[in-house]
Amino acid sequence: MNKSLITNLVATGLVTTALFIEPPFKAHVLNTGLFALAGGITNWLAIHMLFEKVPGLYGSGVITARFDQFKSGIEQLVMEQFFSKDNVDRFMAELVADNADHQLDFSAVIDNTDLEPAYHSLVDTIMESSFGSMLSMFGGKSALEKLKQPFIDKMKVSLNEMAHSDSFQASVKDKLSSMSVFDDIHLQIEHIVQSRLDELTPQMVKQIIQTMIREHLGWLVVWGGVFGGLIGLATSFLPV
Repeated sequence: MNKSLITNLVATGLVTTALFIEPPFKAHVLNTGLFALAGGITNWLAIHMLFEKVPGLYGSGVITARFDQFKSGIEQLVMEQFFSKDNVDRFMAELVADNADHQLDFSAVIDNTDLEPAYHSLVDTIMESSFGSMLSMFGGKSALEKLKQPFIDKMKVSLNEMAHSDSFQASVKDKLSSMSVFDDIHLQIEHIVQSRLDELTPQMVKQIIQTMIREHLGWLVVWGGVFGGLIGLATSFLPV
């Protein structure tokens, strides 16, 4: 269900209906529809501008514009929590104890990894952008709170897929088998992670975040239409 489209269609329907209504209700319906349409369209445009660069509109395309910042945050998260020194030492002990065909299982580590810092980093990036003031009208960070768990769940799925892919497992085992000092191994893993992240492009990062949160941001359009309509209804009762 496309919340944005339905909201704007309902608002447009109110405006159209107002053309066939006689006073005194005409002004009430028309103002409600116009204000709801204005609120819905402006919020839809704001969401669109988070992901897409719009010529002539400063601040649009903030997700891809902050690409380096987002990639740096992911690298820090992975190396400090996922591939910390303690975890690498444990992985090495497990690898030595098992046979060479054993696949390293990172599932438990990923499940226990706190991904909230990644979510808060994304929210801070959005709030620091030119859209922060607009989002503040709808509750600021609290308006995005419903995105947290879906974001964390999908991040864990993505990390699991990366960590258990044949190429990643082969790269890690290749590096581990050629090193005898755990500190050196940690540096090698950091290099692997950095190399993988270097393969990311701004378009790929945009698609990842877009898939995670765009559906939920549709509620901003819904509430923009609702509050806009209520404001329009209220103004229709003001004396001219």
